[in-house]
Amino acid sequence: MAEKKNYDSDFCGSLPLNQINVVQDHGYLLAIKNETLNVIQFSENLAGIILLELNDLLNKQLSDLFKPDDLHKITDRLQFGLQLKAPLVIELMGHQMEALIHQKEGFFILEMERKQYTDRFFTEAFEGVKLAIARLEACRTVEEVSAVGIAEIQKITGFNGVMMYRFDEDWNGTVIAEEKSGELERYLGHTFPASDIPRQARQLYLKNPYRLISNREYKPVRLYPVLNPLTKSFTDLSDLNIRGVAAVHLEYLKNMNVTASMSIRVIYHGELWGLIACHHTTTKYLSLEVCSVCELLSTIISARIESLSHRQMADAETYLQKEQTKLMAQVYATNDLFEGLLNEGGINLAGVLNADGVVAVINGETAGLKNIPPPEFVEDLILWLQTRNIERVYATDRLPDAFEDAGEVSGLASGILALPINLERGDVIICFKGEVKREIKWGGNPNEAINFELDGKNYHPRNSFKLWQQTVHHTSLPWTDQEVAAAEVLRSFIYEFYTKNNRF
Repeated sequence: MAEKKNYDSDFCGSLPLNQINVVQDHGYLLAIKNETLNVIQFSENLAGIILLELNDLLNKQLSDLFKPDDLHKITDRLQFGLQLKAPLVIELMGHQMEALIHQKEGFFILEMERKQYTDRFFTEAFEGVKLAIARLEACRTVEEVSAVGIAEIQKITGFNGVMMYRFDEDWNGTVIAEEKSGELERYLGHTFPASDIPRQARQLYLKNPYRLISNREYKPVRLYPVLNPLTKSFTDLSDLNIRGVAAVHLEYLKNMNVTASMSIRVIYHGELWGLIACHHTTTKYLSLEVCSVCELLSTIISARIESLSHRQMADAETYLQKEQTKLMAQVYATNDLFEGLLNEGGINLAGVLNADGVVAVINGETAGLKNIPPPEFVEDLILWLQTRNIERVYATDRLPDAFEDAGEVSGLASGILALPINLERGDVIICFKGEVKREIKWGGNPNEAINFELDGKNYHPRNSFKLWQQTVHHTSLPWTDQEVAAAEVLRSFIYEFYTKNNRF
């Protein structure tokens, strides 16, 4: 009998991702001291394109590398704080570069990629983006936004496959929309364990809107010198798009038959809601201009999902407020908590809070409604609740995980919503939800996310993403935030009624 398991992990390999100290070979890095504007560190591939020895490039003035107009562009961005993810075109010793500026403590980083020239005119690209935004704004559900969003991103980027990957409360990600062609596996409806995108990696998406790996077989480019002369340590590359990739993730992509990938964040309330995962079977490079379009669409998609979710929650909240008002009026009309809350023929607490059953224990009397567990279990449950000293509503959709005895009655009590009235005396109202067996279609065995060799040092990701099904027991449908909030309002009302009356 499988129970819900937490697969989250901090593990990303032996080195923090922000201090990997190498960059991908399609990009170039220059670290410049703020005060003197001289080069203090750079990616070694720069020496090759500007025909300087490593030691000759070190300590070069920025004015030795860039024309006055381009130097002004850079310093202007720094002066007015406009460097945040706004690309600029500059010329480095005869090479046209697209660049991003990252301000650090005492220095800044120029992240550069060669300027890509295409036949697409600005008006054509702008029209495509406007059309994509119009389609997203016309969506009326989160599912629509997800489907339209990935279709538009596939159209703009040309990736073989694009998926919308939504996180649950345990950071497992389920594919809720998919556009794929070619040899890539289909994963629609499949869930991937949280350990596939560990906590450390997820946190980086709060800094970076996207992450592009144009070729998993890239040759890592080291920084020179190895240690940053100002910090005396590895340079923090967390906000750089060209940051190198952990070996375990490159192997993960290989096992998925993916050569190039791009992950684009979806944000909700300042937190990571999901990722748009783009995959390609061959090398795939995107210019900073195209990446910036993806970043813009990510912002639009995030805003649309947040707006629709707010509307859905507001509608649910309005409905519950109306229902709880009716319930309160019924209690006043009957002047009896049992009759007012547990009216079998009309509105009742079970219906308002979407529960399968309700038990109310007041002044030593017990009354129940609909599907409830045996009296002896209810007594034990109240004793257990008393040990937790709860003063406000207590909600769980996995009661057997916290209260072992609930496993025997999980069909009736896998979830509870407890409203303490005077818990010290045993007065409490408990709403129950029965077990809902869930079939999870995992993308590979989640228990084999990371496999260590016998030496305990070398490790590998799982090599199969074939369907691995699991049946989860001892969980109920979750209580929504709106239901919990409504229960707290009702608890306060019931407590006031309880204290003003001596008979029920």
